[in-house]
Amino acid sequence: MATMACRGFNIFIFLLTLLNNDVNGYHAVVVIHGVLTGSDSMELISNRIQEMHPGTQIYNIPRYAGWSSLESMWHQVEEIGMDIMSIGVVFPEGINLIGYSQGGLLARAILQRFPNHNVRNFISLSSPQAGQYGTQFLHLFFPDLVCETAYELFYSRIGQHTSVGNYWNDPHHQELYYKYSNFLPYVNNEKNSTKMPTFKQGLTKLNRLVLIGGPDDGVITPWQSSHFGYYDANQTVIDMRDRSIYKDDLIGLRTLNENERLVLITVSNVTHNEWHKNVSIVDDFLLPYLD
Repeated sequence: MATMACRGFNIFIFLLTLLNNDVNGYHAVVVIHGVLTGSDSMELISNRIQEMHPGTQIYNIPRYAGWSSLESMWHQVEEIGMDIMSIGVVFPEGINLIGYSQGGLLARAILQRFPNHNVRNFISLSSPQAGQYGTQFLHLFFPDLVCETAYELFYSRIGQHTSVGNYWNDPHHQELYYKYSNFLPYVNNEKNSTKMPTFKQGLTKLNRLVLIGGPDDGVITPWQSSHFGYYDANQTVIDMRDRSIYKDDLIGLRTLNENERLVLITVSNVTHNEWHKNVSIVDDFLLPYLD
């Protein structure tokens, strides 16, 4: 069923290429769901945007729903990235991008992997941008997993075949993180690669990068990861601005901030499973950044 949905999605994009008449109005929006869910989980966001911004074309990505969302991040980045690039061709004036939870990290990596994108504004909704060190949602499929020993699974060849393993960032085993993790250290430009300049270019070309998270999230751990903050070795949270990823401008966060194109939004009293099911979140924190 998932394959048929993706095939239908590709046909839909092709038909829009033929039928698009450059209707004036808001730019098209692409939405990417989180882990262990699917495009249906993002329908409230899609429907509310269409209600409040009539005529907006919404693309709710169907790929990697359910258990397939645990496939490796790079694999998902390649396929969903091609979808986004195809949509961008249909709308040469630019598109907007929203990613929730794991989908926000996928979306960010897609912008870096495909720096020729024409995404204008990217909204990351409660996503583990600096990594994850919490096992609450992992217990759905790894019931006996605890933070202290999860690195033994994730920092291995087998573990790196899972999406969660790709962004598991154990503050107490950073040597193993940099040795084995084949995704997050690279998209954060923390490890040398030939892609470092283009990975930075893919973000600095944005009109606006919006990072949304909150202290009552309960799943993204630490919650400040949604703002690129993270633990040090003592599990003290270090603010994004005090981390090397910002100070050394590794992926362009400082550049965006100094040019007033980086927006950090903190919202209290919202749990992780409510961000994409709350109309007020859409109205107050998504719609203002969809041009």
